[in-house]
Amino acid sequence: MLQVNDLKCTYSNVIEALTGVTINVNQGEIVGLLGSNGAGKTTTLRCITGEIGFLNGKIVEGSIRYQDRNLDKLQPFESARLGIALVPEDRKLFIDMTVDENLIMGAYTIRDKKIIRENYQKTFDYFPILKNLRNRLTGYVSGGEQQMLAIARALMASPQLLLLDEPSTGLAPMIASNIFAIIKMIREENNVSMLLVEQNANMTFKISNRCFIMENGRTVLHGDSCELQNDPKIKNIYLGIAKEDVDC
Repeated sequence: MLQVNDLKCTYSNVIEALTGVTINVNQGEIVGLLGSNGAGKTTTLRCITGEIGFLNGKIVEGSIRYQDRNLDKLQPFESARLGIALVPEDRKLFIDMTVDENLIMGAYTIRDKKIIRENYQKTFDYFPILKNLRNRLTGYVSGGEQQMLAIARALMASPQLLLLDEPSTGLAPMIASNIFAIIKMIREENNVSMLLVEQNANMTFKISNRCFIMENGRTVLHGDSCELQNDPKIKNIYLGIAKEDVDC
């Protein structure tokens, strides 16, 4: 479904943000993208959505293909119409609008009112707490509720590929665990492909099929999530997670 090949990107034609990123996402799977802060994970997502051009960035080499279509020069609204939805790290919600209004904004690429109604109801199936918050200003709901809303808003667009950037950032462990469980449920029930950028390596390994590891703007390792999770090199050098094996 998604193929990123040897992607290289600069900011202001000077700063080398990506120096060789190769990843792929197949239909119906969750793929994790892991690495330390500054490794280039968010920039990779920006290149896929087309947002990079609005941040004085530029793809200088490599290619991005989605369902056999070249994404290298598409604008964000064009990639959205192709079925790609992003849940950004900082959520980018309209805090002066209600929860309900934010949800409806997510459906701007959908013209069929029946699909909008179905997606609207489905978001409450996944996040029932939002139903009671529909008329509340988004700036007055909790961080966990805002993260749920950000994911729900993306689902309103009926995405075929969902990009999630650090969905657990700033959340209590229990809330983050609940968010990950819902992400996995969304994939299983809708066959939505996902590219998940995360700092929480253990949780990412648990819900993903495969993972890519980034370092200094390039992908350096990839493989089955369970195998990577129990690889001593990954634990000790790249991720710094505990040495105990985890059941996959």
